[in-house]
Amino acid sequence: ETDEHDSTTDFILGVLWSNGDSWREMRRFALVNLRDFGMGKKACEDKIIEECQHLIEVFKDFKGKPFDTTQPTNYAVSNIICSMVYGSRFEYSDPEFTTMVDRTNRNVLLTASLSIQVFNAKTFIEMVAANQKQNFALFRRLKETLNPDMCRGFVDAFLVRKQNLEASGNKNSHFHNDNLLMTVTNLFNAGTETTSTTLRWGLLLMAKYPKIQDRVQEELRRVIGDRQVQVSDRKSLPFTDAVIHETQRLGNIVPTSLPHRTSRDITFHGYFIKKGTTVYPVLASVLHDPSEWEKPHSFHPAHFLDKDGKFVKRDAFLPFSAGRRICLGESLARMELFMFFTTLLQHFRFTPAPGVRKDDLDLTPRGGITLSPAPHQLCAVSQM
Repeated sequence: ETDEHDSTTDFILGVLWSNGDSWREMRRFALVNLRDFGMGKKACEDKIIEECQHLIEVFKDFKGKPFDTTQPTNYAVSNIICSMVYGSRFEYSDPEFTTMVDRTNRNVLLTASLSIQVFNAKTFIEMVAANQKQNFALFRRLKETLNPDMCRGFVDAFLVRKQNLEASGNKNSHFHNDNLLMTVTNLFNAGTETTSTTLRWGLLLMAKYPKIQDRVQEELRRVIGDRQVQVSDRKSLPFTDAVIHETQRLGNIVPTSLPHRTSRDITFHGYFIKKGTTVYPVLASVLHDPSEWEKPHSFHPAHFLDKDGKFVKRDAFLPFSAGRRICLGESLARMELFMFFTTLLQHFRFTPAPGVRKDDLDLTPRGGITLSPAPHQLCAVSQM
């Protein structure tokens, strides 16, 4: 099979930007198969626990000296979606893996302006093409070792479905190479950038607000001690859970969400919107709504706690969007954020770099498709 790829079709394929039958089929297939490969289950928890250990080792190697958290958190989070999509994790020293993750991260930053400058557009297209080439090489290797009775991940499941459809004479299905490439790219990008960015906001906020970090670590010591945190511990860690939710709320990682399309004619705030119009829901309108939150622009974990310190769900907490295009990886992202954040806070105290006061830590986000922290370094001081 050829590696030729018609990039003009990209935005009508996959699960993020597509619409209609192809979108429905790819989303359903992705949801079913990601669940089969562990999303929201114990198998996934075990993968995250294993990955936490690799990330802890990387943080320990800095011996309390300042470092940029971007790459290690990107690699750790990316490995979880990689194990589900490709069927295996990668070493952080594997150049094939690191270049793919680094390119994805750089592309998110290149889209900081809606009208990508000409220079950025050229670089962006080159990096997308390089990642596509690497993906086709991965697909080829997986296809050569494919066993229909033992699928290792999403790619295997897709290839088996494609083969079965072709064998039954269906040559016009949505299961073709371009849709595989685009769906995998969507899962890889969305499954890396959003969660790792949220995690980095969480660590930065802990360094900026040490009293809140104290309370998280006190709760972890009291409830968990030295043992490995498990997803089932969440209900016993209300303050920590509130801190994670508040990080997502304040961070507003994907400010414009993803495109939706109106299913009927509607008048909204005096504006008539025709059926079939593409609309972008601005999530800040609920996440930072002053009528919903007591301190909409401050880091205030009490937003998610009642007077007895118990965790409270809030209707205006919609970081994963809503409706039929709600983030399909929500259960995975929630599990990852909880496991990575609690395990790192068990092992390390996060402080600003020497000579940097906590008040100097900048919370002004850096734009792109996602809102990430401005470049910064933190110290991870070993606690265990």
